[in-house]
Amino acid sequence: MDFSLIARLAAEFIGTAIMIILGNGAVANVDLKGTKGNGSDWMLIAVGYGAGVMIPALLFGSISGNHINPAFTIGLATAGLFPWAEVAPYIAAQMLGAIAGQLVVIAAYKPHYDLTTESNKILGTFSTIDATGSHLNGFINEFIGSFILFFSALGITRAPFFHNNLGTAHLALGFLVGTLVASLGGPTGPALNPARDLGPRLVHALFPLKNKGDSQWEYAWIPVVAPFLAGITAVGLYKVIFM
Repeated sequence: MDFSLIARLAAEFIGTAIMIILGNGAVANVDLKGTKGNGSDWMLIAVGYGAGVMIPALLFGSISGNHINPAFTIGLATAGLFPWAEVAPYIAAQMLGAIAGQLVVIAAYKPHYDLTTESNKILGTFSTIDATGSHLNGFINEFIGSFILFFSALGITRAPFFHNNLGTAHLALGFLVGTLVASLGGPTGPALNPARDLGPRLVHALFPLKNKGDSQWEYAWIPVVAPFLAGITAVGLYKVIFM
């Protein structure tokens, strides 16, 4: 079944919002003061982000392709696998979805934001930062993680093994993201997605929260540029080798 562009954009908007709600919601549950999950370990965040990608994939993979990531959209378009005419609308829907999702997280956790005094923990429920303050390490980590994400996602959804069962492939995407967060998330968060970082960072900068501190815009280019470069490289390499 072919879906209209409007329907596909709605899927990208809702899918990206769900990813942020489930992913950053898990971070908020772990890091904000007074929550039931406060002090839980990193695996809760990995599960939240894994499900945050898996659920939209199951819902919208057959409608919009469930990009929910501007870097994946750009990578596909650069490789000739997605029409350039639809790139800007897709990215706009993804960015707006990320912003909407973050506003839902704030609504759900507002009393706990007010209780939390550590500005980095508050920012961590919105966007990413490098744990050691190294921009180089942040860029390397985001590029590696994003490359694995895009190369693997394209392989999973196009592999002959999953050809007649894309539902299982979309389940696998959730495990992929959860594992990436568990394995490579320590240094930066990670973002792996320009919309996932930039949209919520804009909300952090504009929304009046107590004790929120600085939005760390000097770092903000890294989770945007690194995934874009990784998307172009990973999709292009996969196409050269396997398509």
